[in-house]
Amino acid sequence: MDGRDWNLFLQPYEQAVEELKVKLKTMRSELKMREAYAPIEFVTGRVKKISSVMEKAKRLQVPPDKLEYGIEDIAGIRIMCQFVDDIHRVAGLIRSRQDLTLVYEKDYITNFKDSGYRSYHMIVEYPVQTALGLKKVLAEIQIRTLAMNFWATIEHSLNYKYKESLPEDVRQRLKKAAEAASLLDTEMSSIRAEILDAQRGFEEKSNVVSRVLTGIQHLYFYHRFREAAQFQLKFNELWEQEDVFGLKQLSDELEQSIVKAKRGAQQ
Repeated sequence: MDGRDWNLFLQPYEQAVEELKVKLKTMRSELKMREAYAPIEFVTGRVKKISSVMEKAKRLQVPPDKLEYGIEDIAGIRIMCQFVDDIHRVAGLIRSRQDLTLVYEKDYITNFKDSGYRSYHMIVEYPVQTALGLKKVLAEIQIRTLAMNFWATIEHSLNYKYKESLPEDVRQRLKKAAEAASLLDTEMSSIRAEILDAQRGFEEKSNVVSRVLTGIQHLYFYHRFREAAQFQLKFNELWEQEDVFGLKQLSDELEQSIVKAKRGAQQ
């Protein structure tokens, strides 16, 4: 390999990964606020190690001066979803973005690999602003369920151990595991409505508890100590009873008390 400055070479990819992670996490938060549910569970990212870039270039016979477009996954983003249907929703959202250009897609869910590997890949061109100006870099976005990711992580470790030459018995057992993971995703999709309803209920309870406790702190801030203590006692009782409706009412009462406290402080 040539005597390039690898840190300088990889810097735009590191920038691309960090920016894409922030943007996709922001998209997740916005969807959750708008719809009370986000198809994205979480987002991770990485830049390939120098040794991995060199090994892949050798395997694909990519010359040193063609690395930027000969190896498409130097920058990698991974998006985890709960359900298979979420994968297609997320792919559509990425496809419609104006801050990147889709190069091509690979659907390894509909057309999974012989090994059992399932995932949805999108190769995108992403512009980063460097000290020398705008530079477009390629990045691979992998979208998969948690079950798919668990299987792929195990397969990757085994391939590393056996240097891509898995023993036949291990390969067959991995295939069976992939089928089991796919069956799990199918079962989870069949009870999607019940799962989402339970998650929304939990989220709603969590939010109302947060509002009540924050409201009590606001009353202490405005020196309404007795009032804050009374609300705290009510909260403790409702929390023990797991009375979400009562907690919502308590939150509304708190809001009214805080408004009065603010008016009093301004007089």
